Amino acid sequence: AGLDQIIADYTAATGNKAEIQVITWDQYWTLLEAGASGGDMPDVFWMHSNEVQKYMENDILMDLTDRIASSEKLEMDKFPEDIKNLYSWNGKTYAIPKDVDTIALFYNKTMFDEAGLSYPDDSWTWDDFYDAAVKLTKEDGSQYGTVFSPKSNHETYYNLIYDWGGHVINEDHTASGWDDPKTIEAMEFVAGMIEDGSMPPFTTIAENEALALFESGKIAMCMFGSWQSDLFSNEYVKENCDVAVLPSKDGTRYSIYNGLGWAASAEGANTEAAWQLLEYLGSEEAQKQQADLGVTM
Repeated sequence: AGLDQIIADYTAATGNKAEIQVITWDQYWTLLEAGASGGDMPDVFWMHSNEVQKYMENDILMDLTDRIASSEKLEMDKFPEDIKNLYSWNGKTYAIPKDVDTIALFYNKTMFDEAGLSYPDDSWTWDDFYDAAVKLTKEDGSQYGTVFSPKSNHETYYNLIYDWGGHVINEDHTASGWDDPKTIEAMEFVAGMIEDGSMPPFTTIAENEALALFESGKIAMCMFGSWQSDLFSNEYVKENCDVAVLPSKDGTRYSIYNGLGWAASAEGANTEAAWQLLEYLGSEEAQKQQADLGVTM
């Protein structure tokens, strides 16, 4: 609904009309790749750090470099440098940052109250998190302290790896960091919670998303991204849950962050209108609208 309002304002400002197509996350990237292969892409679309390299290398995205340089609406210095760099290659820019995300600790206040535990706050260490997870787990399997989905690296264990001083891949992307002793130490911390039963068994995680387990009152603490803030539209979550910052290892807190980008097809039928939409979406006005309308940060 928020993006619909932003598009309506874009139409009022430029006279160009745009229609939004909503597709589920997993299907989105499959369909976008099929469209790129078949030459039938949307005029404007989202890009993600995990996906963008192959599109930039194969000249599928509109080169925005010169257009950005001559724009009077875009202030690219206002965007986080690392997010901008995700969508740049060989000195050229191929997307305008849409948003920035971060990770927080979502927790069930009711479960904490029943266990007689204080709520998480900015003094919490990962040891505090571990101790609470143990105490919030019930032996009958009706409630677990936490859950780390194996595929949710961004939201869960990557944050611990960097907090422990480890790394996933080195700075110049030439070597894995999985044999770093600090990385191993962080993952052993996670393994401990699996082994002692503070997390549900893998069979449960394989069949149920962490989000669904938290919404249904099965999990006391979950690490979620800011894009999950609409969890609080769920009546159970709204009534029983709250959000805190992530715990820290030694006083310094780490949170993996990312951000989508707005991109356009290099071979689209409406390249000038597509650029005008990208320029509008990256403007101060539209960026503030995103926040005010609850779209994203």
